[in-house]
Amino acid sequence: MKKIVLLLIAAAIVYATFFTEKARLDREVDRLCAIDGGIRVYETVTLPADKFDKRGKINFYYPTQRENALGPEYIFKWNIYDYKKRDPGQGPQESSMSRDYFMIIRKSDMKLLGEFVLYSRVGGDLPGPWVPSSHRCPGLDKNENVLMGEIFIKSMGKAEK
Repeated sequence: MKKIVLLLIAAAIVYATFFTEKARLDREVDRLCAIDGGIRVYETVTLPADKFDKRGKINFYYPTQRENALGPEYIFKWNIYDYKKRDPGQGPQESSMSRDYFMIIRKSDMKLLGEFVLYSRVGGDLPGPWVPSSHRCPGLDKNENVLMGEIFIKSMGKAEK
């Protein structure tokens, strides 16, 4: 009898780990991320020191300005494609999967300076009052601020234009 119970518990663990919607979406996030996820920089821009704050981040980024978030010289685009939408009112058992695509374009010649692609999954948990779990690729160490930091480089010499 104990062997049957242990076998059923082991089977439930294997099923919950490999065959749930949450696990399937996590594998799909990782697969798509391996294809085109992450940061790609095509051209760097050297800026004078007065364009950076004391922590070395650009001081002309205003995220609430949408496409004009980087001022009059650059276009900041953020597109979201939902592979699977969720209704947050249904609880943490509802799952979603999306692709976030960030682009920085120089307005003068419309050249793509860099891009960042992020895949994420939210939800797919057991029903309850808790916050849904999530999975993303690339990890938290890669984001649109890192993209800006890799594109916009502080000038080491006198102010350049």
